[in-house]
Amino acid sequence: MKKSPALLALLLAAAAFAQEPQMNLPRVKLTAGMHVIDAQVAATNEQRMTGLMHRQEMPQHEGMLFVFDYPSQQCFWMKNTLLPLAVAFVADDGTIVNIEEMKPQSLDSHCSMKPVRYVLEMNKGWFAKKGIAAGARLGGPVFR
Repeated sequence: MKKSPALLALLLAAAAFAQEPQMNLPRVKLTAGMHVIDAQVAATNEQRMTGLMHRQEMPQHEGMLFVFDYPSQQCFWMKNTLLPLAVAFVADDGTIVNIEEMKPQSLDSHCSMKPVRYVLEMNKGWFAKKGIAAGARLGGPVFR
């Protein structure tokens, strides 16, 4: 099948755009005990698919909150993600179900142990350094 020049240009533009990190998503303040997190919110399919890909760095107090339409088992991988991350799978009320450490650019799947609507990615080791584990509760306007 022959591709039209317009379609080819569109595909190339989409590929170039996909190489840029998301830096301007809406933000929300979350709390984890006495710690404040400045989280970008990835709420659309496109935002969630890109996530923290292509980022070179992320400040220690920042993260990304992935918001899904309804609770289900969520699985994450690290394709095109350059930073080592920790991922917390979070229930509707803000309770952390489980936390996983993830290696950069890995295709290994890291999944929630039960259905969740929220997933919070932080720099690797952030939760452990703050003494935050499964069962802890996050606060913020998104949690019921």
